Amino acid sequence: MNRMHHDIRRIHARLACGDTTREALVTQALADAAAAPAAHVFTRLYADAALASARYADQAGAAGVALHRLAGLPVTIKDLYDVAGATTMAGSLACAGEPAASADATAVARLRGAGAAIQGKTNMTEFAFSGVGINPHYGTPRNPADAALARIPGGSSSGAAVSVALGLAVAGLGSDTGGSIRIPAALCGLVGFKSTQDRVPRTGALELSRTLDTVCAMTRSVADCLLVDGVLAGAALQVRRRPAAGLRLAVPQAVVLGDLDPVVARAFSRALTRLSAAGCQIVEIALNELAEIPKLNAPGGFSAGEAFAAHHQRLARARGSFDARVAARIATGAATTAQQYIAMHDNRRDWIARVESALDGFDALLLPTVPLVAPEIAPLLASDDAFFKANGLLLRNPFAINYLDGCAFSLPCHADDELPVGLMCASVHGDDAALAAVALALEQALG
Repeated sequence: MNRMHHDIRRIHARLACGDTTREALVTQALADAAAAPAAHVFTRLYADAALASARYADQAGAAGVALHRLAGLPVTIKDLYDVAGATTMAGSLACAGEPAASADATAVARLRGAGAAIQGKTNMTEFAFSGVGINPHYGTPRNPADAALARIPGGSSSGAAVSVALGLAVAGLGSDTGGSIRIPAALCGLVGFKSTQDRVPRTGALELSRTLDTVCAMTRSVADCLLVDGVLAGAALQVRRRPAAGLRLAVPQAVVLGDLDPVVARAFSRALTRLSAAGCQIVEIALNELAEIPKLNAPGGFSAGEAFAAHHQRLARARGSFDARVAARIATGAATTAQQYIAMHDNRRDWIARVESALDGFDALLLPTVPLVAPEIAPLLASDDAFFKANGLLLRNPFAINYLDGCAFSLPCHADDELPVGLMCASVHGDDAALAAVALALEQALG
């Protein structure tokens, strides 16, 4: 069995002792991609190219050539990134017939440059516009965490998460506009890192919200997220490791602890107890500014207004080809006026300054990534009310960090007999390296 249910460090240990090869890992991943648990995960496979990358890395490594640690290892890419020669579909049917991309997206080109074996494009919420992960066109990947019930994977980077959770890839390139990396990472038991937005170029990524869209990935460990982030950003973060003891962590009381599922509440409380025992200073703060976001982001929010600007021609031409729920959300952006849009930016700038001031002196914010465990798919397919209620809850906590233009990790914090739960540690704009040190320390303390 050559599946990748291990982090990259352990995979390299297996490679070093001759227990496996990169070609064997990719061959197994491609075979598993055709098996039932991976249904609806991929929208396209690049089998020949992935195998060629793996073989080259094996041969070059054997010849003593220095390789990037991602070289020859399978990585998946979300279907909103351009790949030269193909039309970028972004989980939709409405893009059919549009011109093929003339070049790879910057993120894809950088992964190729590191030698990654790009296994395929992964399924997603249409145009990345929901945190649930349901796609009526290509099907919905099933969350691997529950063998008995078909549960959502989270979105919008649904296939990316399931590809990593099933051991088909060491990393899934996704995106995060309101939680689209951290939500599926939390629900599938993975680590997701949303960097500060301007850290990675968005060139060649189909737009949802230019104010909020962030290029990032999910993996099995914080170290792996940092390895991939270094490739995507073109330079690794300079992280100074530090122990958990002495970290000063703020737990906001406004909004983010409301409506917690009992499993999430139990896992979050247990995580705080463990971190406190490890020497972290846990400080409850009000942070009432979080309650202002719905009003400041009104009337329809950045995502709806900017998505309408990006997709209005497709909507006019092919609305019948859209996911009806996505089309309805995008259409609300038509009502946003220029005055409202400018006011939203002004309000956000003022809010960010106030929140950054409130967080001064803390190493990170701590909160549940999402307030619920993965809901079942069937009720959300059947009911718009159930779908939009779940979507709102899933987006509530992670979106606050997008609105802050901050950075955040989601770390697994559930017990073995529980459905996955994510613990989010977050910080302000540009604090990625310091936050990475916090995330590494928390990951170790949580075991």
